[in-house]
Order: sequence, then structure tokens, then C-alpha cells
Amino acid sequence: MSLAQVHHISAAPGDETAEGRFTSVGHGVTGALLAELEPLFAYALPDGVQVRATEAELRSLPQVFTYAALSDGSRVVGRTAPMRGGPSAPVRFHTHAVHIPAGVPLPGDRLPVEAWRSPHWVSVTPVGGVLPDPLGALPPGPAPVREGLDDFAVSRGPWLAAVLADLRRAGEEAAPAGGPVVLVERRSADVARWLGLAAVALPRESAERLTFTTYTRRPGSSPLRVVGVPPEDAAAAREAGLRVHVCADRPPVDDGADAWARTAARVWRSRMPGLFQEARELPGDPFAAGPLAVVALCAGVALGSGERAAAAGWAAERPYALDAKRIGQLVEALTSPGIDDRTGSEFDAAGRLFGALDGRCPASVTAPLAAMLVTEAVRGGNGSLELPRRDAFTGPDGEAIAGVLGPEILGELESGAGRGRPVARSVQLLRVARLLGVHITEVLPEAVDRLAGTVLTEADGSEEVPAFAPALLELLDEQFDVRTALLGALDRIAPEDPCAVARFLERVALPFTGTQVLPHLRMCAEAPRAMTTLGRDRPAIWHRLLRAAGVSPFAEPLVLRTAAGLVWEDRAPTVEEARLLLETATSDAHRTAGTWARLVDAALGAPADAEDATALAHDLLRGFPQEIGGRERAALQLLDLCRDLRTGAPEPGWAARVRTLRTQAEPVEPALRERASAALAERLLAPDRPGAELYDFVQADDAELIAAYDRAARSEPVRTRLRTQPAYAADCFTVWTAHPHAGTAWTTTAAALLDEVLRPAVRSMSAESVAEVEETVGRTGSSGRANAFRDWNRSSPLGRLGRRIAGRVRRG
Repeated sequence: MSLAQVHHISAAPGDETAEGRFTSVGHGVTGALLAELEPLFAYALPDGVQVRATEAELRSLPQVFTYAALSDGSRVVGRTAPMRGGPSAPVRFHTHAVHIPAGVPLPGDRLPVEAWRSPHWVSVTPVGGVLPDPLGALPPGPAPVREGLDDFAVSRGPWLAAVLADLRRAGEEAAPAGGPVVLVERRSADVARWLGLAAVALPRESAERLTFTTYTRRPGSSPLRVVGVPPEDAAAAREAGLRVHVCADRPPVDDGADAWARTAARVWRSRMPGLFQEARELPGDPFAAGPLAVVALCAGVALGSGERAAAAGWAAERPYALDAKRIGQLVEALTSPGIDDRTGSEFDAAGRLFGALDGRCPASVTAPLAAMLVTEAVRGGNGSLELPRRDAFTGPDGEAIAGVLGPEILGELESGAGRGRPVARSVQLLRVARLLGVHITEVLPEAVDRLAGTVLTEADGSEEVPAFAPALLELLDEQFDVRTALLGALDRIAPEDPCAVARFLERVALPFTGTQVLPHLRMCAEAPRAMTTLGRDRPAIWHRLLRAAGVSPFAEPLVLRTAAGLVWEDRAPTVEEARLLLETATSDAHRTAGTWARLVDAALGAPADAEDATALAHDLLRGFPQEIGGRERAALQLLDLCRDLRTGAPEPGWAARVRTLRTQAEPVEPALRERASAALAERLLAPDRPGAELYDFVQADDAELIAAYDRAARSEPVRTRLRTQPAYAADCFTVWTAHPHAGTAWTTTAAALLDEVLRPAVRSMSAESVAEVEETVGRTGSSGRANAFRDWNRSSPLGRLGRRIAGRVRRG
């Protein structure tokens, strides 16, 4: 194999007459390629260096080492160094490059960066521009490229992870968008050392894609993937939006690197670059952190929590990829007692690793992992850990860990603060207690009671399946005694908030299909299905839920409360539904269940035209005389009195009793207030009402009741009776004129009824009927009142009528 060589001399900076030119070109390098190469060989002086530099300045100028890919798929490797033709001549720069055809590797199958120090590079063009034979070898420098990289990596420790992460991305098959990665170093040789670090850490194909130059003053226009710039150009590179690493400045606060880059950085700082090749021999993605982290941990390299998690996770997926020695080393590194920064993700990965190794490796190998996991479960509060199997702790190892953790578990389970303990935490403690054989019989009832309350609290308010559900179901499947206790506790809680229990059971299918009675849980589980099937037929749902309970309300009255809560939630049933509930069970059962309060609400909240409300009130007062008191009792008595006023013979004094009960029942429901006022008014307008009750009503001058009386007197039934029954008309005339000295509300209402209700009725009567009214007024009253009726019937002005009536009554 032979490689063509190219020599180029740059233009003298500041001297436009000294143009750059190719002084020697090997065979096969076309003019088009030379046009691509020339910009790559351009050299800009560092700040402060004059065109006619001194010898000392000349020696201090950075040499440029470049590796570039050309448009035809070929590549070029070259070095640019300062030169001067004479003591006073301006500085110029000579580039010696080697052209590598597409698909042809470098001699010795070396990476480009390995030619950095090669003695092949010359600083002058061969005499006469005649090249020697095409290059057949490109020997490395006097020392391998890796020599000194360990020290350099340690010196650049704070920047390692971030730079390696960017160099990894720069070596991807498709060139990353956003321009080159910029490495800011005072010496261009240090940029080459960065590339040497990448060449060791990256897979070969990635390293070969890393085109670079160790020095440029124009990073924004560079077609290369990695460029080195002096410190004075760092700000301009940032302004151009490039990814800049100032490696000689203050260390970065957050390197933003991925797990692979962080692991690679630790490997370099530990001076173990050979681990990169070992990692590449393991299966998996070459840039996955797992393989590199595994070999690093096995070699004793200290890693962070994220990298340890990556190692454990990778090994859990490929336990067959490691031999027994490495598995032992990995477990020992992961469980080292000196580690104090483990995270939840690391423990989760360790749990998966234990699951993968359990049964594959001797228990002596996996025991440290099992001990670490259960210790974290108890002390760290990690509720998501995948716990070992119960037989992972047999013999002395199990007794030792149980002796340490057992008292801690018992102490927390019986702690009074358990009601605020998350469900996942309680479940984990119970599972670990069983795993270690800790006896929790004495603390179990109280611990499970607290757990039941917390389960509903955490699950309520969300439509999603609770995060703790899988672990809880696994616990109930593992431990029969815990399942029995928890289901019993939830069944006892259900009557207090059955809807919350029903919502929970919709999302978490608890296993209560065994021999436990659990009537309330069965009702809560049945409720959604019943509502879907029966729709809005609440009485039918009620009966279906009671059947689902499997027990009689007489034997377990609290099923009434659970059923009522599920069907009506926080609403009151209708009057018809309440009568159904009352008939379903005895008053003793409703008294025990507390459902009598819902029946009271149904009666008091009934519409004014609900006829069964008064009967319901009567039954409630008779069935719960001790339970109903205060405002509710007075309101029910008022409702019951309405029943007597309309259908029975109320006890004397009922007009005053309506007012008294109304005051005692404040605040009275609007419908009940309307019903009571209407019932009283209708009774007072009846022909057989007692005069004493009417007198008491008129003298009380209750504006609300008198307004109800006015509305009732103007109703069509009363108007019809006035037109067709002369005796009733005479009675109303007598009543509406008999109390001229009553209060304002009554006198105003009575005068309006005389003129607006009675007068039209009398005028519609025949002469015989009017005479009968007059005769009845005189017979039941006095001759003066009969004369008053005649005058009223002839007179139309209400004011004059009122004066006459009053005067004749006084004379009479």
C-alpha cells in the first residue's frame, strides 16, 4: 500500500505578495481535492505574535495536527508547523499531509491521532519538490499515544465527563448539528491529548469519524467535528452557538454528561484505560453505561449511584454474560458497606439483579444483595423494591438480619404515627416481617386497622389505579392472616363511608370471595354493577344491595347504613323511598344503623304537595321518640299537625300551636312553612272551624299566616262555595266584619276579601239566595249585623262601608 504526500506553504500573514501554494503533490491528488485542502492548511497567528516573530516566538507557536474527510470519501492527515526562509523573513507555515484513499486504512491499521508525534512529518518541502517514493508506512512517534494520557486525564478530571460525552456524540455516524465541539486549551498538544483519550474510550468506528484540528482561529467556519482554539477565542465560539469546553478555566458546576461518559471519566481518573477494551468485549450497546460500569466495579473503580444502577441493571438483563468471578466481584462492589449515596433507582436495579441471580448462583454469593435490599426496605423506606424470596434468609444469615431488623419493624408497626404512614411503607414492612420470620401477631390488628384507613385515604380523589395496588395485592396473596385482618377492617369502615370503599374496590379488586362474611364490602363491590343495570331505580338498587350483603338487616342493622350511603350518598331519599326504607326494617334496626336521620331529612325536605310526608312524619315521631329532638322534632310535629288539620280533629289550641312549633323549628324548610300555613288557613276557612281558634288566629295578627289565609280565601274552591252556599257566604261575612279592632294585617286583608272575593260571589247569587244570606247573618248575629249586610250589599265604596259596619256594630 502507498499513500500520496502533499506539501503546502501558507501565505505569509500580513504579506499579500507571499501567496500560499502547494510545493509538492503526490500522484492521484486531483486539483479538486487540492481546492478542498487549502482552507484546511490555512494558519492564523495567535494574538500578540508579529509577522516577523522572534526565534523564541516561532518555537512557541502552536503546531497544527489535522485529520479531515474529503468530499470523495478520502481522508487527509497532516501537520502544519511554522517555518522561515531567513532571519528577517516573515513567518510562514509548512504543511506536510498524507492523502488516504477511501476505504484504505492508515499503515499499521492505526488511528489518525496515533500519527500525531510521528517522525515522518517534515517541516520543509523535499529539494526540488521531488517526492520520494509514495509513503508505505506512517510510524508512530517515539512514545505511544497513550503514554502520559493517564496524568493528563487526572489533570482534566472536572471536565472529563462533559468532554467525553460531546466527543461521543461528535463521533456518531451522522455529524451532529450545531457545528464542531470546541476544546479550549492553551497548548494545541493538549487538544491532541483529548483526542487520544477519546480514541481509547470510543469504539474504533466512532474514533475514526472524529475529524479534527488541534488549532484554529475560526471554529465557526470549520467543517471538522472537533476543533481546538486558544483561550482568547472561547467567547467568540460561545457567541457562535458552539459547544465550548474551556478546559483550563474554572471547572463546570454541572457537566450534563450521560452515565457512559461519567463512567468513562472515572475509569480514566483511575488510570485503567484497559477497561474500555474489556467493556467492548461484553454484549450490548457500545455506549451503554452498563458494560463499562460492570468492568469498572469489578476492577475496584469507585462509581456513582447512577453508574452502579446501570451496572446492576445491565447484569440483571444478562446474567449469563459474566463468569462466576465477575459476578462475585460485582455483588461485592454493589453491597460495599462504605457506600452511603445509594438512590432508589440503584436499589431497584439491585433488586432486579438479585432476582436474576437467585437460583443461578450460590446463596453465599447473593446473600449480601438480599441483606442490602431488606435493610433498605426497612431503613430507607423504599416501597418499590423487589424483595428476595423467603428462603433467601435461612440459617444463620437469616437469624442475624432478623435480629437486627426485627425490633425496628415491630417498633414502627406498633407506632402511633402509623395512620400517616404511606400504604407502600406499611405493605413493605409487613412483607419484610414475613420474609425474616418476625412474629407480628400482637401488633397486627392495630397495624392493619391503620393500614385500612390509609388505603382509602390515598386511593380516594383519583380515578387511576393506586400505585400501591400491585404490592398490596401481592401482600394479601402471600399472607392469609393479613388478608383476613385487612378485609375485616375495611368491612368495619365501610358503613361510615361506603362510597369511598366502593370507588376503591372498582380500582383494586380485593380477594374477598372466601369464607369471610364481609357484608359491607360485598355491598360496596355490588353497587357499581347494580347502578349500571338498574339505572335510576333507587329502591331496586337498595333491595339488590341488601341481597348482596348476604345477611339480614335484623341481624346486622349497619347494612342499612351502608346501603343508604351507596344509594343516596349525601342526598336525602324521597318521601316514597323513605317510607320504603322504614318498612324494610324495624325502628330498632334503623335506630342502630342511624338511618332514621335520613328518613327525617326526607320528611322535612319533601315538597309542599307530597301527601305522604305528613304520614311519614307521624310514623317517625312514633318510631324514634328519643332520637329525634330539637328543631327536627318541632318541624316533624308541625308536619304531623298539618295532617291533623286536613284529615283529623286536632287538639284545641292548634292555631297557636302552629305558631309555636314554627318558631321552635326555625329555620323552617320553605316547603314545610308553606304547607303549615296553607293547612291552617284551609282549616280556618272550613265551615265547622271553632270560633276560639279563629279568634286566636285573628288576634295574633301573624302577617305570614294571614297572607296564607288570604291566598286560601281567594282559591277557586272557596269562591265556588261562596257562590253556591248562602250559609257559608253569611259566615264569611260575619267573620270578615267581626273584628274591626284587630291588627293592621287582618283588617286590611278582611276588607280586601269582602270587596274582592265576597261581593262578586253575592252579586252572582239569585235574589232568593241573597235574602237567605241576609237572613242567616241576622239569625247568627244580630239585627244590626243584618242591616250592615244590606248596607254593604248596596254600597260599593269600601271606606264608607267600613265606617257603617263599625258604627252599627258599636250601636248593637
